[in-house]
Amino acid sequence: MSRTFAVALLAIGFFAAGWSIAIAAPLELYGRLPSLDNVAISPDGLRLAWVATKGDERYLIAKTIGEKKMLAILRIGDVKLRSVQWLDDRRLLLTTSMTALAGGLIGPRHEWFMMQSYDVEDKELRSLDMTVLDTRTMNTVWGSPMIRHVDGKTKLFVEGAYVTDRTLPALFQVDVASGNTRLMQKGQQGTRGWLVDDAGTVVAEQDYRDEAEAWSLEIRRDNRLAEVASGREAIEHPQILGLGPDGTTALVELMENGDPVWKLLSLTDGSWGDRMADGRNFSDTIQDPATGRLIGGVYFTDGPHYVFFVPQLQARWDAILRAFKDERVELISRSTDFRKIVVRVDGQQHGYSYQLVDFDTKHADLIGEVYDGLDDPGETRPIQYAAADGKAIPAYVTLPGKVPARNLPLIVLPHGGPAVRDTGGFDWWAQALAAQGYAVLQPNYRGSDLNWRFLSSGFGEWGHKMQTDLSDGVRHLAAEGLIDPKRVCIVGGSYGGYAALAGVTLDPGVYRCAVSVAGISDMPRFLRWVDRQKGHDDSDTQRYWDRFMGVTDRHDPALDVLSPITHIGAVTVPVLLIHGKDDTVVPYEQSDIMADALEAAGKSVELVTLEDEDHWLSRNATRQQMLQATVAFLKKHNPPD
Repeated sequence: MSRTFAVALLAIGFFAAGWSIAIAAPLELYGRLPSLDNVAISPDGLRLAWVATKGDERYLIAKTIGEKKMLAILRIGDVKLRSVQWLDDRRLLLTTSMTALAGGLIGPRHEWFMMQSYDVEDKELRSLDMTVLDTRTMNTVWGSPMIRHVDGKTKLFVEGAYVTDRTLPALFQVDVASGNTRLMQKGQQGTRGWLVDDAGTVVAEQDYRDEAEAWSLEIRRDNRLAEVASGREAIEHPQILGLGPDGTTALVELMENGDPVWKLLSLTDGSWGDRMADGRNFSDTIQDPATGRLIGGVYFTDGPHYVFFVPQLQARWDAILRAFKDERVELISRSTDFRKIVVRVDGQQHGYSYQLVDFDTKHADLIGEVYDGLDDPGETRPIQYAAADGKAIPAYVTLPGKVPARNLPLIVLPHGGPAVRDTGGFDWWAQALAAQGYAVLQPNYRGSDLNWRFLSSGFGEWGHKMQTDLSDGVRHLAAEGLIDPKRVCIVGGSYGGYAALAGVTLDPGVYRCAVSVAGISDMPRFLRWVDRQKGHDDSDTQRYWDRFMGVTDRHDPALDVLSPITHIGAVTVPVLLIHGKDDTVVPYEQSDIMADALEAAGKSVELVTLEDEDHWLSRNATRQQMLQATVAFLKKHNPPD
């Protein structure tokens, strides 16, 4: 294109009359589920679908672009809707989940995922059932579905499970129009997944045997799957990510010389190609929605960066970036021909909103605000400071508005994971705390997923340098005069919840209170629970935790050194514990036993139980409950004024 877009802020009538939401109280505004979410454009670029939240109600909405009348409105209620995507031009794929025991089986509670299709023309909602004749199966799905269009029919290929004397992986094919399901492939104990080409044929399989630490890749030869590559790897074994650009290769991520790289594996002869994109460390793939073939990759610095392997597509994306100059832009959905693209924008000019970019009209039109009524979020600044050993720690500081940025009360908000990262984008939790008058520090401590080398620098540093990286950030901001070091609390969820507890047990004297949401308190007990979830005590999951914690196994005495519950005597400040009863990632007992131990030792502790809530704060009411309890606790023990 010869010129950039003229960005028009003209709402194109995507919300019917009566859908506007009045500005809520600050905590309700930040804590509720997004007003607009899961926006998706149909493959032909003619229709949009999204999830809208109004009060405690959620709705799936579909609309023809350019028309005022809604095509379909489906009330979701409090169902945990995880994703929405188009199967074809008239049908949507809805992925939901629930926390439950496996039906008819013995074992722990899990988060089980199900899929439904919704025909926006016929208004028909249909469960995609994994039940087949002659084989006992579980009506649940694992992993991401593969959508293929074969002989004019939409086919969904999805991994699930069949049952013998144990639960084993299986690959199912669902005819979306009829709803008929066929069991395509039965896996074994070590099967980790399959790849289906754009003709609907299973062309590759990946396997990993935990106890042997052995991996293998198979491709289809002479109408059967045959091994073409194998090896041994304790944790980072090769992963098939999808089809290569021309459909005759599989994209595989594997480790070479200590770095993760992408390479193409020939589906014809099993030969390997060179590193893709000069060995760039991508975090995610970009796939053609019509064929599933690779067209690009995503990597992160202060935000997502999209690299397309087709020059025309890269030129279009670059035009979008020019149109939203100096703003954060995320690719959300696109039509098959890449002429209509949904992006999420975060910046001073356009706020935090979804925009529809149309290359035919050369305009970007507002779809809607992510949080309706949120007009003036706090400023988020990137910073960098030196840890005690000199390591550079990148971080973000969100500031409260309308007060001088001097001697502020501080909340340290470490992310979960730990192998993820903060990017400086809109963070509802950080923004909610800043709106109460606090500066909020979000450090990317070592072990964060900035790149492989930075992530691996956290191995063995759980509870050690990963922890002091946080308090080093406090000292840096105090030296800058930005915060008052006597008014600092730590708040976090998941690993961040552990860090909050470790902050007042393993690194005392820095914080005047701590809030742990779904945090780990007893490391040996947690790892034994992981063993029970996996069904055995020798898995790549267990080895992952061992490596981060710097221990040999769940019986290693070093785990007690890392466990906040064994250092109760060091606690001199109030502690708030918040945990969902349906948590299947960090069990509720981790907060329950910590509360009992603190109370027995005469410490100041509160425990807030989130009924019917999982690890991810998926429900509107309990997410609000968490935020309200957190802010009330902080204002009591670390008042912002």
